[in-house]
Amino acid sequence: MLLAEFIKTNVAALKELYPEAEAKSIILMLLEARIGTKSYTPIVEPSYEIPSDRLAGLEADVARLVKGEPVQYVIGTMDFCGFKFKVDSSVLIPRPETEFLCKQAIKTGRQVQRMRTAYGKSAEPVRILDLCTGSGNIAWTMALSIPGAKVVGVDISDDALNIAKGQDFADLIKEKEGFAPIFVKADVLDAEQAFDYGEFDLILSNPPYIKSSEKETMRKNVLEYEPQLALFVPDDDPLLFYRAIALWSKRFLAEGGKGLTEINESLGPDTKEVFKSEGFSQSDIMKDFFDKNRYIIYSK
Repeated sequence: MLLAEFIKTNVAALKELYPEAEAKSIILMLLEARIGTKSYTPIVEPSYEIPSDRLAGLEADVARLVKGEPVQYVIGTMDFCGFKFKVDSSVLIPRPETEFLCKQAIKTGRQVQRMRTAYGKSAEPVRILDLCTGSGNIAWTMALSIPGAKVVGVDISDDALNIAKGQDFADLIKEKEGFAPIFVKADVLDAEQAFDYGEFDLILSNPPYIKSSEKETMRKNVLEYEPQLALFVPDDDPLLFYRAIALWSKRFLAEGGKGLTEINESLGPDTKEVFKSEGFSQSDIMKDFFDKNRYIIYSK
């Protein structure tokens, strides 16, 4: 089958679920992952034919997509901050909003690192805590982007921790002379538990923050496939994770350290108040690239 024909047919098959442009990007992502073609391949090679021995597998993949399964779960990977992460239905698919959080955290972490370079070999490494780590996308991005950083990721889900620990960055870590994150099973909502990993210069989190009542506005591919434990909070207590994060930060954020957490855009002022009420001298709302309230940055 011609590549162009496969794209046209299967974009049409997905149009009930997605706008046409998004449907096309999904099919192109699938093809790149499975047979290595690029978005421009059908343009520069209009006679390109999909190898006959690959068609059955691609058709099986499309059947999963038509049911609403996200393409990232179908192909098993997701690009995030320039790195390719393994994902499956036990973890959230990393979003661009969280990339923005990581970029801000990398800037802060590198500033801390530069300030310590004067101490030479005795300089303390940048220490980072990632609460609700999921796939480990934040933790690994920090470890790979801030040379020598010591990163700890925390999650309650065994399946998520297995994904986080199994990310395949051994060669990159070695190349960058870095350290793989440590992943720890713990309930973030239990802010009083024993946790013997010292203090941290950065505490980061992308916790569950979508109210249960917001489910009706969400797509099938999110509701039926992504882990609800990592998405939703009860309407009558939507800030429970932020209260816990604030308490973790009171215990483990080093003097002069910073915290950065992703939030529900409709709860910005309320979330900010959680951190102010726990005594953080700075607690500010940051906007995302859509000009929506999306993060709280705080410090002691």
